[in-house]
Amino acid sequence: FELTVRFHDCNIAPLRLRNSHSILEQFAKKRSFQPGIQGTTQTKVATMAPYQSIALSVILAQVLSINAETPDNVQSRLQVHVPQSLFKAEGYDHREALFGVPPYGGSIAQNVYFADADLCDANVDNRRGYPIRPKDSHGNMEPWPSPYILLVDRGGCSFVNKVRNAQRAGAAGVIIADNVCLCSDSDCVSANAGKELTCQTAEPIMADDGSGADISIPSFLMFKSDADLVKAELLANHMVQIEMQWALPRPDDRVEYDLWSVPSDVMSREFLKSFKPYAVALGEHAYFTPNQYIYDGIRSHCQGSDGMNMCYNLCTNNGRYCATDPDNDLDKGISGADVVKESLRRICIWKHYGESDGIGREWWDYVAEFQHRCDSPDYFVHDDCIKDVYKHSKVDGAVIDRCMRDSGGLETDATNSFLELALGSQTQRGVVVLPTAFVNNVALRGTLSPSAVFGAICSGFLDGTEPQICKQCQKCGNQDECIKTSHCSGASSSDSVSKHTFVFSLFMITAAFSLAAFYHWKKTREDMRDQVRGILAEYMPLEDQGDGEMTQGSPMDFARQGGSAGLIS
Repeated sequence: FELTVRFHDCNIAPLRLRNSHSILEQFAKKRSFQPGIQGTTQTKVATMAPYQSIALSVILAQVLSINAETPDNVQSRLQVHVPQSLFKAEGYDHREALFGVPPYGGSIAQNVYFADADLCDANVDNRRGYPIRPKDSHGNMEPWPSPYILLVDRGGCSFVNKVRNAQRAGAAGVIIADNVCLCSDSDCVSANAGKELTCQTAEPIMADDGSGADISIPSFLMFKSDADLVKAELLANHMVQIEMQWALPRPDDRVEYDLWSVPSDVMSREFLKSFKPYAVALGEHAYFTPNQYIYDGIRSHCQGSDGMNMCYNLCTNNGRYCATDPDNDLDKGISGADVVKESLRRICIWKHYGESDGIGREWWDYVAEFQHRCDSPDYFVHDDCIKDVYKHSKVDGAVIDRCMRDSGGLETDATNSFLELALGSQTQRGVVVLPTAFVNNVALRGTLSPSAVFGAICSGFLDGTEPQICKQCQKCGNQDECIKTSHCSGASSSDSVSKHTFVFSLFMITAAFSLAAFYHWKKTREDMRDQVRGILAEYMPLEDQGDGEMTQGSPMDFARQGGSAGLIS
């Protein structure tokens, strides 16, 4: 039996592939077979006995499923506004990156510059490229004027590396120009006939290579036939303006959002630990659903024809429900079966403490307490530790344990109703990347953070129905504090300030002008007095001393009185 996996693009999760092969080696030790790697760098072949090779499929399921169509209802738009000859009423076909942080509900419309480099080097030369700009006093071409969108050719390194370097160079967004025609695009194939590049049968995926958490700008992939038209304008030194736009469905006054993850996932830990105040603040205006991702052991042939569990300790229910080994060690630490068990526990907690209101305070508390107390190989499934978490999160452990048993349990060769529902939901949703958050059935791209999810939720309300917490905190600079106090104490955004800051600033400006005016008035009054004193000292009248003689007093006698006496007495 041969299981062949072909990788058409170097951007598909190389870290996961290396981990998969390390687990394959451990399976070989457990099942007494030797995996062989054959062929070119594009093809990896594992040859093994028929009943033994099946175990690998559960590990590679996530990689293989990346070719599946993702019905995530992403409503993004790519449009060329300048020149008018490239404008399309329906916009340009494109693909979004699975990393970066798009401004949901907003857009980026800026001039485009062609980098004329692969951008694989972190030292980006922003004084090259097209259109050509004027030269500075040193004879060098001026850099790309911010803000701008950068057009970069595909190839040479991963998508993540290109976009990261563009971000460091100051780009507001990135357009990756595909360098190979799609085989289905006959016009592109015929236009490039005779060239060395062949067509590609599958669309490229702008996947995260595992290091894209630091990328905050959005990026699109533009297909070759369209990208060539834009590049032609830029190379002719004509200005091109592109708009990248994102929208969320706004059906009504309540937003539905959900999260897909697994208890052992590292990327979602910070979000799960810190999002509870946001969920509580949104209240009945938003409905949350946490989903646990489970691998289908039957579909992955982890249950043999004789009913035997072929996937060692990765599965429960005799090979029906599986999870990957989080520490890549099948002999010790946390197993896939342990992850499935904790997933079922969280499903039951949500059923009893969150499903009715869509907030689930106790569920959030349980997850945070579990991370604090039990998220380690020694305590992940330790009964005493789980009981301690129940106690601190105010969850009735007896109710949850009964729920886990009544749903079908995890020990026997029988179906579990809740885990079956989880399998059906993830198939219907088409989830291929973990963790993934959805808002109004739209998958959110980029880093999973409370501020990004909260902003997307607030953008998903029907116009005029946004809750007060969104109006107060969506653009607040200190969002966490605003959520806790329902008051923005810092700048609301880069182009506005809070009411408190505005009033305080207005008071300080008024006080400063008042002090300056008072000082000027006082100084002018003193100068006038000094002038009057000088004049009176020069023209002081003679005084009669009573003996008939007119005697002239000191000219300064009157002036020394400081103006306390009247001028005529």
